[in-house]
Amino acid sequence: MMLSPLINFIIGLAVLLFGRHLFWLFVAVAGFVFGVMVAPQLLPGQPDWLILLVALVLGLVGLLLAVVVQHIAIALAGFIFGGYALLSLLVAVGLRVSPWEWLIYIIGGIIGAILVLYLFDPALIVLSSLAGASLVTEAVRLSGVVTLTPPFDLALWVVLVIVGIVFQAGLMFWQPPERRQVRRRYRRSS
Repeated sequence: MMLSPLINFIIGLAVLLFGRHLFWLFVAVAGFVFGVMVAPQLLPGQPDWLILLVALVLGLVGLLLAVVVQHIAIALAGFIFGGYALLSLLVAVGLRVSPWEWLIYIIGGIIGAILVLYLFDPALIVLSSLAGASLVTEAVRLSGVVTLTPPFDLALWVVLVIVGIVFQAGLMFWQPPERRQVRRRYRRSS
């Protein structure tokens, strides 16, 4: 089951541009994306509305985790989007990942979780840019408006990742230094 390309595009754009700034959105979308990916396998043959409901519930769980236990939520989101981004990158390059899909996802997930936990702001910017670019590229591919071959698919993905990183880094550096300081201190103390 896949959401409409327009909804995928809007969610992807929000994560691409504001994933660090609205980290709760990043975590909620991670839960939702995970639900959309896993629910069809856990509930084979079930109607799309049930799969969407499971995805929404997992998105809400992600949102609650983001508010209540930030570090766990961020690590889970890093894992989910790290795996998703690595799979999307390999597909964009044109590689077939079918037999190794779960292993690749787990490797990307572990890398994503470690990066987010140890390099919070930079990793959150990079991972949300990777995930947002993946969602937007997938939406463009699924919309059928433009036919993307692997080289153009990869080029769009890379451009979007760069735009997301530059935009989010710009937002971070436009914050007053004292606000950036509080965020760093908070992370260390919890």
